[in-house]
This record gives sequence, structure tokens and C-alpha cells, in this order.
Amino acid sequence: MLSEEVASALRTRIMSGDLRPGARIRLEEVAAGLGVSITPVREALLTLRGEDMVILEPRKGYVVAPLSRQDILDVFQLQGDIAGELAARVAVAIGEAQLAELRVAHAKVARARRAADVETCEYEFHRAVNRMAHSRKLSWFLRTATRYTPARVYSADPGWRDGMRTDHEALLTAFAEADAAGARTAMTRHFTDGAERLVKHLDGLGIWDS
Repeated sequence: MLSEEVASALRTRIMSGDLRPGARIRLEEVAAGLGVSITPVREALLTLRGEDMVILEPRKGYVVAPLSRQDILDVFQLQGDIAGELAARVAVAIGEAQLAELRVAHAKVARARRAADVETCEYEFHRAVNRMAHSRKLSWFLRTATRYTPARVYSADPGWRDGMRTDHEALLTAFAEADAAGARTAMTRHFTDGAERLVKHLDGLGIWDS
């Protein structure tokens, strides 16, 4: 749905610091910027209000909700906990064909150079891991939680890309050795690193300056 695309775009702007806490969201500007009508923007803001991403204030309209460092850490801890559990389940059940599939997916990530390609290949790698866990509901919760990850912040960061490749390699090693604890640790570290980098990024923008 168009409103879901608008909500996704606004989530990314909020989580990346482009829209700061307290900033007013003008429906007409959002609609013009995305090339859509006002209706899907209104629908998207209702969705984001339900997620506590925006607040509707009297006589002011929609504004970005407060977002603290702890909020960032909490979101990524949730992502890491779920993703780590899924990875641990894969480690004890993965077959040679599946491992080969993940190695091919990782090779595509490693070869990617453009930020958009990195995002796509990274998404495909993790989607494959989650599918192999055969845990539909848990995978759904992870997919919901990762909606709050501003992927472009990471894909454009050379340091994150290096760390991502290292984490993937550790994960593949754990899978090959049926090491559930090692898989959980590697996957969780991937998200912990993401939290630290996002907090640093937002600090650099002065999001929390008084």
C-alpha cells in the first residue's frame, strides 16, 4: 500500500535524524516530496502515531516523538535477541546445501559496491538465514522490529561494511560447525554494532544537544 511506503520513508527520516524529535511534520511538504497525495500521508502518520514515532499536538499537528539514546539501544537489543535466537536455531539444523546458499549470498554482499546494492544483498542474506530457522512468527517479529533500522546510514559507512562482512564470516563458520552459541554471538554482535553506530551518527548531528 502507498501509505506503508510513506510510513517507511518517514521512519527512515526519523531514525536517521533527518526529522528530529519535536520537529513538525507538514503533510503538504511530505506529499510533495514523495510525489503522492495528502491521503496516504495522513494514513501513514496514523500508523506512526500508533508506533509512538509521532505525536498529534493540538493546534500544531503532527510532530516527531521524543527519541532517546536508550530508545535506540532498546530497539537494537530487541532485534539482536530475536535474530540471535533465529541464528542459533539455524546452526543446529542447517544442511550443506543451505550453507552453500548462504555462502553465495555472502559473496554477493562482499562484491557489492553501491550503497543500494549493499542494502539489497544484506537484506537477502538475512532473509535467507531467517527462512532457514523455520520460525515464521519469530521471523515476523524480527521483520517488524527492523523496520526502524535506517539502512542507508549503514550501507554508506565503510566501517560498518567491513564489520558486516566479518560478522557474516563468523556466522558462516558457526553454522558450518553447528555452533549455536557462536551463531547467536555473531548475529547479536551485528546488531550491537548497528546500535553503537546509529547513536554515534545521531550524536554527531546533535540530536540530543540541549
